Amino acid sequence: MLNRFHRTTRALRSRNVRLFFTGQATSVTGSWMQHVAMGWLAYRLTGSTVVLGAIAFASQFPSVVMSPLAGVFADRWSRYRMVVWAQVLGMAQAVILAGLVVSDLVEIWHLYALSVLLGVTRGLDIPARQALLVRLVQEPDDLPNAIALNSSLFNAARLIGAAAAGILIAQYGEGPVFVLNAFSYVAVLWALWALEVDEQPGEASGSVLKSLWEGLQYAGAFKPIGGALLLLVGLALVGMPYSVLLPAFAADVLGGGADTLGILTSATGLGALAGAIALASRRSVVGLGRVIAQASAVFGLSLVAFSMSRWTLLSALILVVAGGALLTTTASINTVLQTLVDEEKRGRVMSLYT
Repeated sequence: MLNRFHRTTRALRSRNVRLFFTGQATSVTGSWMQHVAMGWLAYRLTGSTVVLGAIAFASQFPSVVMSPLAGVFADRWSRYRMVVWAQVLGMAQAVILAGLVVSDLVEIWHLYALSVLLGVTRGLDIPARQALLVRLVQEPDDLPNAIALNSSLFNAARLIGAAAAGILIAQYGEGPVFVLNAFSYVAVLWALWALEVDEQPGEASGSVLKSLWEGLQYAGAFKPIGGALLLLVGLALVGMPYSVLLPAFAADVLGGGADTLGILTSATGLGALAGAIALASRRSVVGLGRVIAQASAVFGLSLVAFSMSRWTLLSALILVVAGGALLTTTASINTVLQTLVDEEKRGRVMSLYT
């Protein structure tokens, strides 16, 4: 049992990984609290599922546009500094949103504008953070474990953050949730400040567009990478958007409130956490292709079952399965990409994963 625990957490031997994960744990919990609160606030103000989708689009589209460019910069500049500045930008967004809600001045257009800012922040942050992770591990063989542990952290934060947000919104409204998220950025900025990162930024060669095109060509020509990214695109288009509609499911289909939304989101996080822990205990990346195929099929079937459920408990149980299957798929794809990609193209390829 003890040996299994050490194997599952072996990436934590690195001081940098421990620091990074500690800061991330607090900040990501706050981000999930904001995610739940923003969806509930938008639905409370408008009662429209169209608005929920539009706000999700407003946060995702800038990320889609920015990520490939950020990937090029991550291969040329300091990934560490990119992550730091992205957190500063994210904190500014959180502070503005908290101020508007607490002062009761928030309007729906504010949510659109701040969602765009959040999308820009994510577009800069995620490719650089994914590429930076390889520099934080103590041993190269620990990278798959670090990726799985990072996913565990992310989904433990979703489990805790969503449940906390549901309780706080039901008792005190959305304001305190946004305030707590703003303060959560202090932890990740402290952790980043304390890191000791030895990185060698790549040298610029050619124009940004040329570098971007080289990254796309590389990903497309390398079939294992191209196939994994193509599957991820399919999931992003037809599967992952289910979470955007959870406020409407909680209110209109299940007849619940913010606490029901918290239960559904936490159920997804619980399943994802279980999937991440299972991946972290794997000894090698051998067999991940089969795992990806099976998990993606289970995810699709679980969404069909969720669409038919009219009971909160059953819906939550189905989302546990969906969350585990989706995390297993995406984290396995992440591991495959990080293991196969050439270092000088890591930022560009991981931007496509984003």
